[in-house]
Amino acid sequence: MFERLAAFSHRHRWRALSLWVAAVIGVTAVAGLVGSDYHNDFSLPGTDSQSARTLLEEHGAAQAGDVVQIVLKDGSGVEGARDRVEPMLDEVAGLPGVTDVRSPYEDRAAVSEDGTIAYATVTLDGTSREVAKEDVRKVIDTAESVAGDGLEASVGGDAVREAEEGGGGPAEGAGILGALVILVFLFGSLVAASLPVVTALFAVGGSIGLIALASHLANVADFTPPIMMLVGLGVGIDYALLIFSRYRGELLKGVTPEQATRTALDAAGRTVFFAGCTVIIALMGLVALGIGSLQGVALAVALTVLVTMLASLTLLPALLGVFGKRIHRHVMERAAKRERRNRPPEGARWRRWAERVQRRPWAALLLSVVALGALAAPAAGLRLGFADAGNDAESTTSRKAYDLLAEGFGPGFNGPLVIVADGGGRPAAERLQSALAETPGIAAASPPIPAEDGSLATVMAFPDSAPQAEATSDLVAALRGDVLPALERETGAEFLVGGSTAATEDFAHTVADRMPLFVAIVVGLSALLLLLVFRSVLIPLKAALLNLVSIGAALGVITLVFQHGWFGVEPGPIEAFIPVMIFAIVFGLSMDYEVFLLSRIHEEWQRTKNPEAAVREGLAATGKVITAAAAIMIVVFAAFILSPDRMLQQFGLGLAVAILLDALVIRCLIVPAAMQLLGRRAWWLPGRLRTLLPKVELERRAT
Repeated sequence: MFERLAAFSHRHRWRALSLWVAAVIGVTAVAGLVGSDYHNDFSLPGTDSQSARTLLEEHGAAQAGDVVQIVLKDGSGVEGARDRVEPMLDEVAGLPGVTDVRSPYEDRAAVSEDGTIAYATVTLDGTSREVAKEDVRKVIDTAESVAGDGLEASVGGDAVREAEEGGGGPAEGAGILGALVILVFLFGSLVAASLPVVTALFAVGGSIGLIALASHLANVADFTPPIMMLVGLGVGIDYALLIFSRYRGELLKGVTPEQATRTALDAAGRTVFFAGCTVIIALMGLVALGIGSLQGVALAVALTVLVTMLASLTLLPALLGVFGKRIHRHVMERAAKRERRNRPPEGARWRRWAERVQRRPWAALLLSVVALGALAAPAAGLRLGFADAGNDAESTTSRKAYDLLAEGFGPGFNGPLVIVADGGGRPAAERLQSALAETPGIAAASPPIPAEDGSLATVMAFPDSAPQAEATSDLVAALRGDVLPALERETGAEFLVGGSTAATEDFAHTVADRMPLFVAIVVGLSALLLLLVFRSVLIPLKAALLNLVSIGAALGVITLVFQHGWFGVEPGPIEAFIPVMIFAIVFGLSMDYEVFLLSRIHEEWQRTKNPEAAVREGLAATGKVITAAAAIMIVVFAAFILSPDRMLQQFGLGLAVAILLDALVIRCLIVPAAMQLLGRRAWWLPGRLRTLLPKVELERRAT
């Protein structure tokens, strides 16, 4: 099938190119007309925070809506700036998207004890996702217009943070440029180096439009496009490189460009197809988590991988047909030059490296595992959560507002706990307030705020600690486990802990609780595929264990950098969905290299039945390509560390570290050492399984 597909695309190259161009332009045009409908859904039915929010919405409580704060500071007292502040607040009240403005001069609680810091509460006409960013920016500009002459003005809130969010910055361009440089060094030709990049760009371009359209049908989070681009560029270049390297190898054997294309697709094309399916299966494992936004992200990235796989199998053969003669001439000229200079044949260095590892397999295996284990150790203390304004750049207005509120009213003011009292009337709500005020870890508790229909009340509890602090997490657990259950027995009411801080805790606990099921599904299905392909019991087990180790090491590095603040990074929790996303993507991508390497080892094993020689020849044939492919992915992923978005920084660093460790430590050290120690046992398969399993050939047999 792959050979016929390659032959068609190669012979009808201009038709295939035209179809791809028309498809990308068409999808992009339709997406531009229809627009996108990205929206986040972090609802978690059955959790306290979700139940609290649902009750507030049903009973018309003001705490169900989104607000922003205009924070003011004047060293001589904010009262002295009243004649400047109040006209500004009146102007904000008339802006689109604003339904109400509560002045600090009307509420003594909105002014700090020393009178130097105050805040005005601006109520929006929808959630932060629903209010137009242009309307929020007008609020920011109007509020900041009063600053000067000793008065500071900044604006905080989720809507403000979203309005200030930038795109990926220079990340995408830097990643593509870095990949192109590596490919030029690898192939020595700009034309040859451009083909994998062009293939990836076509795939990503088409995927962007498809995902924008899919956002109208499924719940796709607004942070999906940059993740999709990151994965699409890395995977697209990677897949195209695997096929192109095989194509180049066939040219060196003396075959025609068309035959080289057909053979490359029949051989490496199968590997790409299998690898793509593995990534998609790993991403689909996220569906088992049952979290709306993550399911949308998984579907979107899986769709991107599918499109990149199709581009590698159909668009790349067409491009090889267009530029085949030029590439063939260049490849043969480089080979002749290499021969004239008496350079060793390609793969000789990797063959010697494999021999060194095979001479001391235990040393290579133990040192590598110890090093990876040391990197993975910090992940045991990983804390999940979400970044808030305290992690924003110090130059942003949201960060300035966050710091001023913490300075004037305490660190817990930026993440109050919303305690809902359902039933028991006003006595139960007042008893809740007094109990919260006496609870260790709570700085203050507001008077009960009744809902519009009077059926429930809300008490705002302000922790002593910052929203992301571990002490705040412990406080939420203590309220739910000890304080509130006792009050429920005493008053007969039901108490629910809500608010953004509690919702973050619930999300993190939900991800952690469902992680084992997710890992079991992904590892089990991937191991089953490897079992079918290589007809071995030990190889799938080895691959699963090694992938888990490399992912653990990557999470350990993320923990050190972003949670503990290494290299000057603002410390804070790891984004709650980062570990599962990294696991799904890295596990799938690691299988690419596993399959590419083991398929060549398996091919040699079937031909010679010599396990030591099979490992040496397999590494000699694939070492250069795997290293180059990994270097490209590392460059693309690491470029996203340049992004202003903390989530993308964590995502890019985690993927880059995982691929680096997988390519250098696992593929170059652990796999050769483990295969040497296993010997013939590596290909062991029980007789009953041998008869039951269907035969799936990944590499075409040599003729």
